[in-house]
Amino acid sequence: MSKPANPPKQAKNEARAYAKFLRTSPRKLNLVAGMIRGKTAEKAMIDLDFCTRRIAKDVKKVLKSALTNAENNHNLNVDRLVVAEASVGKTMTMKRFHARGRGKASRVEKPFSRLTIIVREQAPAEKKAKAEKPAKADKKPAAKAAKAKKD
Repeated sequence: MSKPANPPKQAKNEARAYAKFLRTSPRKLNLVAGMIRGKTAEKAMIDLDFCTRRIAKDVKKVLKSALTNAENNHNLNVDRLVVAEASVGKTMTMKRFHARGRGKASRVEKPFSRLTIIVREQAPAEKKAKAEKPAKADKKPAAKAAKAKKD
C-alpha cells in the first residue's frame, strides 16, 4: 500500500515558478515584484525589459519560466495570463568582515532573497469587466441640481 498523492498546491488555471537564491535584499526585490503584480503577462514582460534595476533581469527569467510552465505543463492560454502573485522572501545571509580603524572589524551582511511568481489564466469576461469599470459619479453636478431646486 502506498500513500495517497499530494493534492496540487495551485489551482487548475494557474502555474508558478520560483527562484531560491537571488543575490539582493528582499526589500529591493519587492520593489520590482510590486511593479508587475496584477498586470497581464505581456505588460509585465515589457515593464521588466525597461526597468533599470539590476534584479529585473532575474525577475524576468522567473516570469518567463512561469509562463512556460503554464503553457507546457498546464495547457493554459499565454495571451490570457495575469501575474496573480509575486511574493518575496528572505533566505540566507552571507556574513563578511570589513576592516575598520585601530585594528577592529565590523560585520557586513549580504542578504539573499527568494521569489515566487504565480500566473493565472483569466476568462475573457473577467478581462472585459475590469477594463469597463464605471467611472465615479461627480458630486458637483448633483450639488448644482440641488441649488437649482432651492431657487
